[in-house]
Order: sequence, then structure tokens, then C-alpha cells
Amino acid sequence: MKITLLAVGKTEDKYLIDGIEKYLNRLKHYIGFSIVIIPDIKNTKNLTQAQQKSKEAELILKQISNLDTVILMDEKGKKYTSILFADYLNKQMIGSVQQLVFIIGGPYGFDDSIYKRATGSISLSDMTFSHQMVRLFFVEQLYRAFSILKGEPYHHE
Repeated sequence: MKITLLAVGKTEDKYLIDGIEKYLNRLKHYIGFSIVIIPDIKNTKNLTQAQQKSKEAELILKQISNLDTVILMDEKGKKYTSILFADYLNKQMIGSVQQLVFIIGGPYGFDDSIYKRATGSISLSDMTFSHQMVRLFFVEQLYRAFSILKGEPYHHE
């Protein structure tokens, strides 16, 4: 299985970039993982929220195939503990999922077309985080999940 994190907009803060890189390097030992960045939409002042989400959706849909299993990172999504998230990933691998794509949308969330395309959604918290921070939290949780599956001492119960 390969995992992709698809995110709208680049990460700008160095401390977040450094944290993401730290976990990207650690993840190499477990799974094929990549981050794909979709550029921010330009001239958003003249667009409604719905128009901005629609334009982002067009770009997102170009990055995924019909065979991809698509999971949205969404505040209304299912909540997992770290152990249950590890179990979820294990089930995806056992279930022969070839490409698992997690998507972080833009500032206003997702267009309906993306919700319709998705297989499911996950929430990292009841709290709201910046889209840039979610990237770091996600890659850390992905690393944590694989360390749990391998029985390594990173995660403590």
C-alpha cells in the first residue's frame, strides 16, 4: 500500500516544515508515503467561499484516480485513538488497498463533489487547527500508527 497526503496550500512556517520532515524521514522505514501540495487559489477576494471550494475541488480531483481510497481530514469525520487509527491502517493494508489518499482541504473545507468522491473522513480533534498544523499532526500520527503496528516503543499506553 502507498499513502499520499494531498493538501491545499503550501506549508510556510519553518518549524512545521522541520517537524514534517522529521516524520517523513521516519516513515520511509514503514511505508511508501508522499505529500502532494495543491497551490492556493489566486485572487480569492473576488470569489465566494463556494466558488473557492469548487476551484480547489477541480484541482483535487485531478490528483486522484478512480482506484484511490480517499479519506478526508474533516472536523466532522470519525475520531480515532492512535491505536484505533493504527488498526484502521492495518485493515486497509490487509484489505488490499493499493493507494490510500488523505486530503486536507482549503480554509473553507471541501466542495460537495469531494465529499461524494470520498470513502470516509477522519477528524484529528474536536478543536480547530490551522491547515498547516494539521499536516504535522497527521504525519506524526501516521508514524505513531506504524510504530504501534511494529510493536516499537514510540507509543505508550
